[in-house]
Amino acid sequence: MLKFIFTFSVLLAFIPAISSAQVIATVGNKKITKKMFNKKYNELKKNVFNPPSPELFLEDLIKFEVGVQEARKRNLQNDPIVKDKFNQELYKALLEKSLGNNIQKIKVTEGEMRKFYRLNPEVKTSHILIQFKSESTQKEIAIAKKRADEIYKEVRSSKRSFPELVKLYSDDSISKRTGGDIGFQSGVSLAPTYYNAAKRLKVGKISKPVRTRFGFHIIKLTGLQKYKDSNKRQVRAAVFDTKRKTEFEKFFKKLNRKYSIKRNRGEIKKLSQ
Repeated sequence: MLKFIFTFSVLLAFIPAISSAQVIATVGNKKITKKMFNKKYNELKKNVFNPPSPELFLEDLIKFEVGVQEARKRNLQNDPIVKDKFNQELYKALLEKSLGNNIQKIKVTEGEMRKFYRLNPEVKTSHILIQFKSESTQKEIAIAKKRADEIYKEVRSSKRSFPELVKLYSDDSISKRTGGDIGFQSGVSLAPTYYNAAKRLKVGKISKPVRTRFGFHIIKLTGLQKYKDSNKRQVRAAVFDTKRKTEFEKFFKKLNRKYSIKRNRGEIKKLSQ
């Protein structure tokens, strides 16, 4: 199955023009030349540990061409789903052709990793979750917010420990067993609003209720991971991704000037309500 998937993807990636070289098969009006066959087969052999025999690969080529011709007869190229997938491939091809070399040249230094980590450390937190469902109404969310505010006031004034209050009030059944503790995590694994609120706290301090898609969180920062103990692979990947996004934004900032783009701010604002 994997061999078939890979073979099919290779066929999609390599569709050169017909040459006047020796023809080894004809499907309708499509000629499969020896030059075309060798190019595709050699490319396959570079990427597959156990490639099919030349005869079997030729049969795959013939099946592919039969399938393409039949799809065109059925006008599948005009199917909305096919068009959408084609546009997605066009978009990916544009990025690869325009940004591929720049992305490959990106280097990440130790100094850049340290600088990034100072601003984005791994944080250890505990939390009380006041949950609401994704399909909750604005009224239900408001009720959850009111409850979160009331619990926050009690957390601030109570003589009970934070783990005790977690067990009393939190809707997170998993972290409830550990007194709300969810361990050391980074901005990669935490919701952005949660992480940003947590890293602004001093160790031992508690945040006001913070909203994520899960509900409202009352967060206590219990620790900051030192750089030497951090997940270096994750830090390097985060720095690389930041540089990649910079290249991406530069490209589209320049490209966007060629097109008329209008945004309906009123309707956009409703999307997050």
